[in-house]
Amino acid sequence: MTAPPLRILLADADAFYVAVARLVDPAGAGQARLLIVGGSAEHRGVVTSASYEARAFGVRSAMPMSRAIRLCPGATVVPVPWEACAEKGRAIRNALEGFTPVVEQASSDEFYLDLTGTEHLYHEEPLARTAERMRAAVHASTGLWVSIGGGTSKLVAKLAAGVAKPTPELPGAGVHIVDTGAEAEFMRRFQLADLPMIGPRFQERLGRLGWRTVAQVQLLDRRELVARLGEREGHWLWERVRGVDAGTVAAWTEAKSISRDTTFATDLDADDDLLRELLVQVDRATSDLRADGLVARTITVKLRDADFTTRQASRTLPEPVRTDRAVYAVSRDLLQKLRTARRTPARLIGVALSQLERLGGEAQLALLETERAQPPETEKDRSLANAIDAVRDRFGPDALGRARTQG
Repeated sequence: MTAPPLRILLADADAFYVAVARLVDPAGAGQARLLIVGGSAEHRGVVTSASYEARAFGVRSAMPMSRAIRLCPGATVVPVPWEACAEKGRAIRNALEGFTPVVEQASSDEFYLDLTGTEHLYHEEPLARTAERMRAAVHASTGLWVSIGGGTSKLVAKLAAGVAKPTPELPGAGVHIVDTGAEAEFMRRFQLADLPMIGPRFQERLGRLGWRTVAQVQLLDRRELVARLGEREGHWLWERVRGVDAGTVAAWTEAKSISRDTTFATDLDADDDLLRELLVQVDRATSDLRADGLVARTITVKLRDADFTTRQASRTLPEPVRTDRAVYAVSRDLLQKLRTARRTPARLIGVALSQLERLGGEAQLALLETERAQPPETEKDRSLANAIDAVRDRFGPDALGRARTQG
C-alpha cells in the first residue's frame, strides 16, 4: 500500500518580536510605525527584529544597532520583551495543537505541524483552508498573526511560509501551499542563497562554479554535482533544489533541554566577538530556564565552523544552576576548549542547558564545589538573577545585565 503524501505545515509568526513588543507596550511601541526591537537604550548591541516599515530603510536582523539607527534615524528602539515572547510562543503552540498533536516548535516563533493522513478527519478540506482556520485560531487566542507554508517536506514548508509573509504589496497574504508534485517548479523561484544551510562560504563556492539559482542547479544531474562537490554535498544539494528533505516533525514533549543559538551575518574569528555572542545566548537560555522554574546540571556549548563542521563540548556539574554568571563561567571554558582544538572562523554559536530539574527549594541549589575555572553559584547570584528578572519583566531584558568580564 502506498503511503499517503506528507502534509507538513510551518506556521511562522509575522514580525514576532515587533508584534509582541507592541502588545506589551501599546501606548509606546504600539504607536511607533518605525520600530526596532533589540539592543539597548544606548543603541548598543544588534537588531533582533524591525517593523516592516523600518525594514524598508534597510534595517535587518543581526545588524549592529548603531548602523540601524543611522539608516532609520526616526525609529523607536525598544528592548526585546523576552518573557512575553516566551508566553506568546507557548500560546501559539497551544492554539496549533488544537488541530494536530504533532507540533514541533523549531524556534520561539516557528512551528512545524504534520497533518499527514488527516484528510478524512478534516472531511477532505483543502490544506489551504485548514491553514486559514489555524491562522484565525492563533490570532483569536494571542492577538498575533502567523504566515503558514505547506508542502511535502519541512524544507518546502519553510520556504512556502516565507512566500506567504505579508508585504506592503500583498497585505492579504498569509498562506501558501505547494501541491504534491509541484515541488521542483516551486523551488525554481529561489536563489541558492535562499536555501537553509547554504551560507556565505558555500555560496562563494557555488558561485565560482557559476551556480547562483536553484533553476541552474536543477539542470545538472546527480553525478555531475557529486563530481563537482563531493559525495555528501553533491547528493545533499541535488535533493534540496528539488524540495526533498527527509526531516520529520517531532511532536512537542516537556523540555529535555533549553538551547539558544545564533547564526552570524558574517563569520566570526576573534575570541572577544565569540565571547560576546556567547554571553547573549547564555543570558537568553538562563532567563528561559528561570521563567520555567527549572535548574540545569549539564551545560553544552556548540560551534558551527565556516566549513559547516559542528562541534560541541559539555560539562556536568555536581549541583544544578540557574544563573547567567555560573553558566557563563562554564560556557567560557568550554568555548576555549573548542577553540584550542580547532581555531577557525565560526558561523554559529550556541549554548544548551540539559539534565533539567524542577526548582525544589534551596537544598537543590547548594553551592557548587569550588573549582579553579568555575566560580560557585551563591545565594547572592540567585538573588541578583531574580532581581534582574523582575526589572526586565517591567522594563525589558536590556534594562539590567552582567558584564562579560564578570567571573
